[in-house]
Amino acid sequence: MKSSETIIICLLGLSLCLSSACSSAAQISHHFVRGSYQKIVSARAGKPFIVSLWSLDCTYCRDDMVLFGELSKKYHDLDLVLISTDTPEQIKEIERALLKYPLKKAESWIFADSFVERLRYEVDTQWYGELPRTYFYDAQGHALALSGKLDYGQIERWISKNRKGKHV
Repeated sequence: MKSSETIIICLLGLSLCLSSACSSAAQISHHFVRGSYQKIVSARAGKPFIVSLWSLDCTYCRDDMVLFGELSKKYHDLDLVLISTDTPEQIKEIERALLKYPLKKAESWIFADSFVERLRYEVDTQWYGELPRTYFYDAQGHALALSGKLDYGQIERWISKNRKGKHV
């Protein structure tokens, strides 16, 4: 085999590796429309999970992403759903922002209805749009809703309480 053929094969292999690494990076996988929240919750019936609503222009949201990234590394089975309240036109910017955090296992959604008030109401009739907004669901389907910046210890205590017999 000629050295130029070897170089081409190596470059092709490298490009395949890079494209597969990019495809496993955090991407918006779902459009959040009417009925989406119920779909998220019902798909996880009987299991604990976390839903975090965030936006690109929310500083505390990015702080929470750092916490979730650290916790996702520690607790590989952490079921985390991220819902961006930004618009579908910002999807590339959102995906670039998500790449900064080790959240590859998180399921990502983006608001895709111009009537955002209706979407917020479906999530929680008591939520008026403040961000970050996080819901901690236990296995019985009970949710604890928190607005504002999260505390690492608080989240870790919730995870430990809701793991029941699972080991880190």
